[in-house]
Amino acid sequence: MSLRHRIGALAGLGLALASPATAQVPLTPAAPDPNDPDAVVVEELVVMGRLPGPAWWTVSDADTTVYVLGSPSIAPKHMAWDRAVLERRLKGASVVIVPYQNLAVRVTGMFGAAFNYMRLRSSAAFEDTLDPATRARFVAVRTRLGQPAKHYPTKNPLAAGLILATDYRDKTGLTNSDPTKLVKYLAQLAKVPVSQKSYDIGPLMGAVLRTSPAAGRGCFDEVLAQAEAGPGITLSATRAWAAGDVRGALDNERTYERCIALVPGAQAFDARTKNDLVAAIENALRMPGHAIAVVPLRPLLAQGGVLERLQAAGFTVKTPGEE
Repeated sequence: MSLRHRIGALAGLGLALASPATAQVPLTPAAPDPNDPDAVVVEELVVMGRLPGPAWWTVSDADTTVYVLGSPSIAPKHMAWDRAVLERRLKGASVVIVPYQNLAVRVTGMFGAAFNYMRLRSSAAFEDTLDPATRARFVAVRTRLGQPAKHYPTKNPLAAGLILATDYRDKTGLTNSDPTKLVKYLAQLAKVPVSQKSYDIGPLMGAVLRTSPAAGRGCFDEVLAQAEAGPGITLSATRAWAAGDVRGALDNERTYERCIALVPGAQAFDARTKNDLVAAIENALRMPGHAIAVVPLRPLLAQGGVLERLQAAGFTVKTPGEE
């Protein structure tokens, strides 16, 4: 896969900043990062689920209920979880709303994306730009991941961090697609319409070039630390998610999300994706009966996030502890 395709595929994984790779994510940081739209969650919404399997929230009006499954932003591929509640709610659902997974390059943006790709490329390997100590760490990690030096043909630290993040996740069997991919598949089997947005990656690719070297290096350093630490935090968090333990599920690592959030325009893109999910849920609430939505946990529960916006619009929001 080319550098351009790797960068483009990576852009669909998320847009929120993270705490250091080896630390658990606090629900209420002592000093929330102003650049992180999901730094602080609404504590009242962080409730242990009462039903078997992952936690569900509900949004309702007089004649419609949308069941909202909060999904992990990263999880093991094909992870096992109790799907009984999902399969029961698929019966008779008017629509299943799922978040985007990958960004589509529109024809009108392809030439700009290709131009930006050429500007990101370098004839030298990225490790040649590093100090000796960091180079040794990076070489050890990429060797463990089975990647040669030429796999990182860029001098841009943010681009290198993004490529390293996806290499690490691929090698350790982690993905941003599950469990959303499974929900979508089961909806299609049940012949329930699926609503899913796609977005153009061209502007995000160009924005990588406008990210400051210091910010890009911060991203790379964090991804390197996460790759060295391994997937333990994610495995623990997804086990908590599968058991309905929302607080434990929020302890997932967010290194990739931190990198994307450093890109100029990331906050506007984050707001757009939240707005689109809120609009899709509001549309579902106009049809009597019930529907299903899947929303990544932090964008769902954050201050100014999906549930808080729906509550402010006058809809009734119930937590997993109220079912």
